[in-house]
Amino acid sequence: MCPEDCAKCLGATLIPLAILGTLTNILLFFPGADIMDNNINLTEEIWYFGGILGCGVLMIFPAVSLLSLKNSDCCAYYGQEDCGKKLKMFNAMIFAGIGIVGALYAFIISVVAINRGPKCFVGNNTWEYPFHDGNYLKDRDLWRSCKEPIYIVPWNLTLFSIQLIISSIQMLLCGIQVVKSLFEIICGGCRCCKICQISLLSPRPGRAFSSPNLQGVSGSSRSHSWYVVARCGLCIGRPQVSDC
Repeated sequence: MCPEDCAKCLGATLIPLAILGTLTNILLFFPGADIMDNNINLTEEIWYFGGILGCGVLMIFPAVSLLSLKNSDCCAYYGQEDCGKKLKMFNAMIFAGIGIVGALYAFIISVVAINRGPKCFVGNNTWEYPFHDGNYLKDRDLWRSCKEPIYIVPWNLTLFSIQLIISSIQMLLCGIQVVKSLFEIICGGCRCCKICQISLLSPRPGRAFSSPNLQGVSGSSRSHSWYVVARCGLCIGRPQVSDC
C-alpha cells in the first residue's frame, strides 16, 4: 500500500469527525434542548467555539490535504519522484500539524468546561457556576443546585464529553500522519504507485519512442506512450523496472 492510500483513509475519517464536532458545539447553544432568553447566561466555554473552530474549521485543512494526496502522482515534481513525493508529504505534515493545534484547542476547552460545570439559575434571580473543581462529577445530588435550564448538567456534560472524545481522536489521527510524513521525508524512497503499474501493462502500439531513461529496458517496454513516461518518470528507467 502506498502512503497515499493510508492518507486517504485518515482524511476521510477526519471529515465526519469535524462535522460531528461542529454539531456538538451548536447544540451547546440550546441547553436542555431549549432556547435561552439571554445569551449571557450560556456557559462561557461555549463561546470559545471549541467544536466549531477546533474540531471543525481547522480540521478541514488536514482532511483536504490528505485526500488530495491520493489524487496526485508520486512523480509530481518535474518527473523527480523522491522530490515530488517528499514535497507532498511535507505539505501533509504541516496541515496535520494545524489539525493537531485545532484538536488540542477543542480538547482543552472541553476539559475546562467539564471541570467547571455549566452556568445555571440557582434561585434568587441569580445565574452562576454552582460547582467547583468537578465536584458534581462524583456527587449527582449536587445537580439539584441547577434549577434552570432543565437537564442543563447532563446536557453540557454529555456534549462536552463527546467533543473531548472527538478532539482526542483527531489529535491521534493527525499525529499519526505527522509521524508517517516525517518518516517518509527522512527515510522513504519513492516508487511509482498503482497508476504506473497499470500503464506499463497497457502498451499503446504504433507509438514507439526512444528516451535516455529507457536504456536497458526491453523493446516491448519501449512501445508505450509519452503519457507513461510523464507519469512514471524515473521509475521505468531503474533496474527494478519489473516492479512497476
